[in-house]
Amino acid sequence: MVEPTLHPVCQNRNDWSDDEFRACLRTWLADHYPKEWRQTDRRPFLRLRGDDLRACMRLLNDHGWRAPAWPREFGGMGLGFRKQWIYQQEWERAGGARTVEPGETHLAPTLFRYGTAQQRAGLLPRILRCDDLWVQGYSEPGAGSDLASLCTRAVREGEHFIVNGQKIWTTQAAESSHIFALVRTGQFPKKQQGISFLLIDLKSPGVRIRPIVNLAGDDELCEVFFDDVRVPLGNLVGELDQGWQVAKSLLGHERLWLGSPAMAARALGIAERLVSEAGLASDLGVTDRLAKLQADLHDYRTLYAQVCNRVADHDADPGPAASMLKIYISELLQRIVQFSIDAAAEHGGQTGDVRIGDLLTDLHWSYMMARPTTIYAGCNEVLRDLLAKSVLQLAPAR
Repeated sequence: MVEPTLHPVCQNRNDWSDDEFRACLRTWLADHYPKEWRQTDRRPFLRLRGDDLRACMRLLNDHGWRAPAWPREFGGMGLGFRKQWIYQQEWERAGGARTVEPGETHLAPTLFRYGTAQQRAGLLPRILRCDDLWVQGYSEPGAGSDLASLCTRAVREGEHFIVNGQKIWTTQAAESSHIFALVRTGQFPKKQQGISFLLIDLKSPGVRIRPIVNLAGDDELCEVFFDDVRVPLGNLVGELDQGWQVAKSLLGHERLWLGSPAMAARALGIAERLVSEAGLASDLGVTDRLAKLQADLHDYRTLYAQVCNRVADHDADPGPAASMLKIYISELLQRIVQFSIDAAAEHGGQTGDVRIGDLLTDLHWSYMMARPTTIYAGCNEVLRDLLAKSVLQLAPAR
């Protein structure tokens, strides 16, 4: 496979020291990453969508900064975990927008392990160039946290599967071209059996997408309906009825990136500015709450670094630590944003831009963006149950 065209400064980056790699990436981001794609006080959790997301991924690909975790033989950067961590740190330091691109982070690793040579050859280059934008089709009405209860069905008919059913909370489906979905293809005693992993073109006849407008005014979440959608048999990834095992192996180190302190750190920076601009620095009640949040984030950063260092030093899976990190940082983020709402007094209930001294921000939007963090990527209640069973060895309550 032909290697991507690399930015001249960054040739042989895998042979560089960590410090050289960090400096190289920092320079590239300063020189090439557009300001309009950077997070600001007004939009601290900015996420790129649609055409902006495609343009960003193509920019990275053109300069050799796409797919840091992919093996080089598949067109990625082939970085070890420590350099992936540096990549994440520098992206966050530069204020790079959040990107949700499941084709790179979810589907590709699945194809590396379970895909056929034909699937890898046909799909991976298109993912790198962002010719195809993929979304994840797992959750359904009545089968969210209990994913094994899904009802979307695929029945074989000749050389196709006929798919009927519905997916929900499908992020960015309206702007995407394809979906990888879990569908039921058989009935077995255990409900985790009889599920298959299927690739579906969202432009296929019978596919209908309906955006869901949330309380922040965004419509990135969608419902996806399948009505007698014909999907070629060659779009099955892995063995028939073995999709549960495929899906379980799908996430790698991406689970650790979900625990990154970056969003909470950006929210805390806004909270600190708000306290100063609102003239609350002498209010001991306010500063006491702020100091506790600062201490909690400091401690969490130390814990996060310890987990990442352990993974890097021992080439280990994060295991239950990934769930623990996700629980803590999502709830800390919510506490920080709630503090800002409270400290803003009458401005805390406003929607849209709010100016407090020299600070211009949208507290309502930030609040609404922070609320679902305890739900997506495994809701915290379910993760706590898993930790209770796998770490504490607690028996289920009766």
